[in-house]
Amino acid sequence: MKTTQTTLACLAMAMAMALPLGAAQEKTTPAAKPSLTVTTALPVKADWAQKISANGSLAAWQEAIIGAEANGLKITDVRVNVGDRVQRGQVLATLQSDTLRAEQAQAEGTLAEAMASAQEAKAQADRARALQQQGFFSAAQLSQALAAEASALARVQSARALVQLQGVRLSQTEVKASDAGVISARLATVGSVVGAGTELFRLIRQGRLEWRAEVTAADVGRIQVGAPVQVTAASGQVLSGKVRMVAPSVDMQTRNALVYVDLPAATGSARAGMYAKGEITLGQSQAITVAQSAVVVRDGFSYIYTVGADQKVTQVKVQTGRLSGDRLEVLSGLKPDARVVVSGGAFLNHGDTVRVVDAAAK
Repeated sequence: MKTTQTTLACLAMAMAMALPLGAAQEKTTPAAKPSLTVTTALPVKADWAQKISANGSLAAWQEAIIGAEANGLKITDVRVNVGDRVQRGQVLATLQSDTLRAEQAQAEGTLAEAMASAQEAKAQADRARALQQQGFFSAAQLSQALAAEASALARVQSARALVQLQGVRLSQTEVKASDAGVISARLATVGSVVGAGTELFRLIRQGRLEWRAEVTAADVGRIQVGAPVQVTAASGQVLSGKVRMVAPSVDMQTRNALVYVDLPAATGSARAGMYAKGEITLGQSQAITVAQSAVVVRDGFSYIYTVGADQKVTQVKVQTGRLSGDRLEVLSGLKPDARVVVSGGAFLNHGDTVRVVDAAAK
């Protein structure tokens, strides 16, 4: 009997001790452990340039065609080749000139003869005037002498014009550059006989290039003449230029419009005919930006993880815009004062608890 009472007493004491112990254990249950240590930063407002990206081709600003003006003459010398830089008036090729020199000499002889005849006719006319005043010449004889003088002077003018014409034809035996620039094509060959108007050379005037960018119809109205442009050629060379003109019409097939951008003289590796891409600057606008590493792409959508006061992350769907360096513009979905997880977002899920080690704005 005594043993049974002792056992009951021990059991009662154990039950009494078990109730507060359970309550204590329930109160001291540890919080969820952080799943990741992250760095956060606040979004940054910045003035960014608004730009339109476009593709197109490099082309000669203006290409001059240089041809032969004389007819039926043989090319005796070609002095330039493709790629050579030339100056305005520089001789590019020469044509055979023997025949034209002989014709010029003949024309000069005819002029000398006409001038001699004119001098004789003038002397006769002066004599006739003097004799007519003395009464030895009639009015008809004086008129005849004056007509002979006028006819002689007309022959002098005709002969002088012929000399000038032969001089022009002789000068055409030298094919000269119509402007400074770069030779882009050469068709002249020594020994070939060319006719008037035959193309001999092509010249990129002043060596200037232009970028013909194709932009959508929606962007045409936003582009202003004089807007700065940065062009990257297929060779890797970067060129800076300005919008010279926006095409007044849109292509019926592609629904795109051409924008003509003036570029500096052809230097470096950029060449006419190359494919190029570029950006046309429209102006400045304020943007909310985050580090590019803060944006996580899942299932074709962009997300950013923000950290609340309880150290838990929230997945926010955002719309992104421009990219500049390592900063990305956020168009919508993000509050300006949100603490953004800068890196490691790819390993997080909505509702995860994290440990923040750096909350400085960048």
